[in-house]
Amino acid sequence: MTSETVSGEEAAGGPGTPRKRRRRRTLLSVLVLGVAGAAVAVVLVDPFGDEAPASTRNAAPTGSATIRQGQVSARISVSGTLTYAGGYEAVNQASGVFTDLPSTGKVYKAGHTLYRVNTEPVVYLKGSIPVYRDLEWGDEGRDVRQLNAALVSLGYGSGLDADSKYFGYATYLALLRLEDARGLEEDGKLSQSEVVYLPADEIRVTELNAGVGDKAGGGTAVLEASSLRRHVSVELDAAYQSQVKEGDKVTITLPNLKTTGGEVISVGKVATSDDDEEGGAKIKVGIRPDDPEATGSLDRAPVQVSIVTDSAEGVMYVPVTALLALLDGGYGVEIVAADGTRRLVQVQLGMFDQNSGTVEITGQGLKAGQRVVVPAS
Repeated sequence: MTSETVSGEEAAGGPGTPRKRRRRRTLLSVLVLGVAGAAVAVVLVDPFGDEAPASTRNAAPTGSATIRQGQVSARISVSGTLTYAGGYEAVNQASGVFTDLPSTGKVYKAGHTLYRVNTEPVVYLKGSIPVYRDLEWGDEGRDVRQLNAALVSLGYGSGLDADSKYFGYATYLALLRLEDARGLEEDGKLSQSEVVYLPADEIRVTELNAGVGDKAGGGTAVLEASSLRRHVSVELDAAYQSQVKEGDKVTITLPNLKTTGGEVISVGKVATSDDDEEGGAKIKVGIRPDDPEATGSLDRAPVQVSIVTDSAEGVMYVPVTALLALLDGGYGVEIVAADGTRRLVQVQLGMFDQNSGTVEITGQGLKAGQRVVVPAS
């Protein structure tokens, strides 16, 4: 590698400009390499001499950018899937033949008929305990409390305690009202073939596992559903788990290229690996969009997610392409003076912002507003 120094004035000259070169007392070779790979030159500096600060000479075309001051955020950019939160299965307990089924993508409210077997309605109620027995006056248990809560929330339980585990007269009357409203046999009893519980007030049917005319048997999942809450799921490289936490802000880029904000609401603690998938172990990260309406109605749509893992305010930053890798270690930037002369300043790096392509820097004599050399675009 050549060991020579190029003055600032020389560096400012264009092709064909006569250049004067001089040896310095102590020469320390520095390879100046633009991170973007666009500008490569050889520079000699004398860090111990009393001459003017070192200059650089770039062979590649260059431009300039401004040192700015403000916020820099560290981010992780990954692919995600925009969908609806929750994955529920409606387990049928009625026997016969499916004579009516819901439509995929359609929204259903608790308290309404979800499908029919042998033309008899099967009503969807809110609850997380699967129906596993018939209920009648005198029964007790958590499933009775679930029934009482469902009846109260639907407005059928006048005088009924939603927290009661007992099937009493108030439950009997409330159940008669539900049976009358939904066309069920009005006997004040709950047959396990008459209802299906799902843990949401409203659901969106996402997939049918049976067709009209198919045989209906007890204990089979007739359909799959989700909530109406918008959700983004991400399969994140397990190596990043310690960098992402609940509450981190994100930017979601939608299929139409519009962006909207969001927040990390869950970070998986168990890594999984798929032999057919490249990239090693992954963890699941859940994200809640700030503005659900802005995400539209697409289900299972691919999105890009930028997770802000850290940020710094009021710091100086430059484009990453302004960085020059110094042969003796570290990085520098080339400052362009008002008269066009250049000088190399060693810098310390802070956060990198992948989205904006910028990096936080500190260095002696650096000020916001100064111009730095970058590769010509």
